Amino acid sequence: MAATTHGLNFIGGEWRPPESGRTRPNISPADITDRIGDFAESGGPDVDNAVDAAAAAFPEWKALGPIRRAEYLRTVERLIEKRAEDFAAAISREQGKLLKEARGEVKRALAIIDFTAGEARRLNGVTTPAEEPRTLSYTFRAPLGVVGLITPWNFPLAIPMWKVAPALLAGCTAVFKPSPFTPLSAALLTEAFADAGLPPGVLNLVQGDIAAGEALVGNPSVAGVSFTGSLPVGVKIQEAGASRLLRTQLELGGKNAVLVLADADLDKAVKATVFGAFGQAGQRCSATSRVIVDVRVKDAFLAKLVAEVSALKPGTDICPVVNEQRMNACLNAITHAQEAGAKVAVGGSRATDGLPDGYYVQPTVLRDVPWDSEIAQEEIFGPVLSVIDCDGFDDAMRISNSVRYGMSGTIFTQDPATMFEALDRFEAGMLHVNRPGVGAYAHLPHMGAKLSQFGPPECSPQVWDFYTEWRSACITY
Repeated sequence: MAATTHGLNFIGGEWRPPESGRTRPNISPADITDRIGDFAESGGPDVDNAVDAAAAAFPEWKALGPIRRAEYLRTVERLIEKRAEDFAAAISREQGKLLKEARGEVKRALAIIDFTAGEARRLNGVTTPAEEPRTLSYTFRAPLGVVGLITPWNFPLAIPMWKVAPALLAGCTAVFKPSPFTPLSAALLTEAFADAGLPPGVLNLVQGDIAAGEALVGNPSVAGVSFTGSLPVGVKIQEAGASRLLRTQLELGGKNAVLVLADADLDKAVKATVFGAFGQAGQRCSATSRVIVDVRVKDAFLAKLVAEVSALKPGTDICPVVNEQRMNACLNAITHAQEAGAKVAVGGSRATDGLPDGYYVQPTVLRDVPWDSEIAQEEIFGPVLSVIDCDGFDDAMRISNSVRYGMSGTIFTQDPATMFEALDRFEAGMLHVNRPGVGAYAHLPHMGAKLSQFGPPECSPQVWDFYTEWRSACITY
């Protein structure tokens, strides 16, 4: 893609400037003197044009069939493999994550598109007995129509891929509205689909912020909206589409816990907790935000944890947060936690020593955190970990399930019966035993429970329940 098209929208197979002519700068969070470029600040007219293009392309794309549609996905997969370093560099520069983390995200995106393309021959229904003689009855799936895909900044390639790939394979056409903080990654992904020869209008990119998102949700030709982001925005999307029964798929916040019981392998538990809490600076929906530790091993666990976290170097081992607003939210949360009785065991401040002018927060561990305090109940989305005391397994489960979210749950124990009981009692969608509480496979449902999720899961065969509708047919012969 030529540099001159980086900041444009992609509508109907063409790179176009926004109707308003307005742009916004894209600044690296690792060094705010690094201006990556200026990208479209789109509004309602741009979204309407994109939806019209998607609606016009839908009949032919639907008629193509899933096996032919999968061929485009395979071509995109090969293009991303060839451009993997370009994608990783763009993700690292504009989102801030370490280059090794960005490379991991590219691999995740490739696994997702590989899995999705393989589903082309399994988008089938069932034949059923008929009540009358000489009659065939069966079910099949039909694509939903034009879908809006609204994605966040924390995984600017993987999350768009787990929406775009199944949407297109199902036969939908799409309008993709990425986060305004990661527009370059979105443009590079859209370019890959364009270079794969995707027919005009099948995938459209509209860059921008709130105005573009609201216009996409409000357009009556949009049959469904898949959104990943915060709970307040997800609720607004649900409310905005309720009057026309808009189909929604909402992956929202998390307040995820690791339970460390008295019989746990503490070394493994510490390493998994550090990875889950501070990888990508805690900016993952499944990030470990709470570690609930049995009082019998609390001191030993905390000593090992503080030693590990103290060795992490911002800029080398831990990336910045995405912007100034997120940095300030983390620092304010630490202050409020201390006012509620928590104590800083390590970190607690902005990181500046030897670093460029970026949005770095010291990896922070808070101890003696009351289980019902604000920091133990609400999402922070940053490198801040709360250590909460518990008295045995039942108390740990009670504290774990006390929050309104339910994205992931993790337990460390050597007792098989306790492992399986925990899996039964966790009020969360993605569960782990004796391993980090983040991540999932491309073929497993990525989903939460409670207020972390509304609608079908992503990244699994269950995703087709969002992008398709069931049909039943009876044929008398």
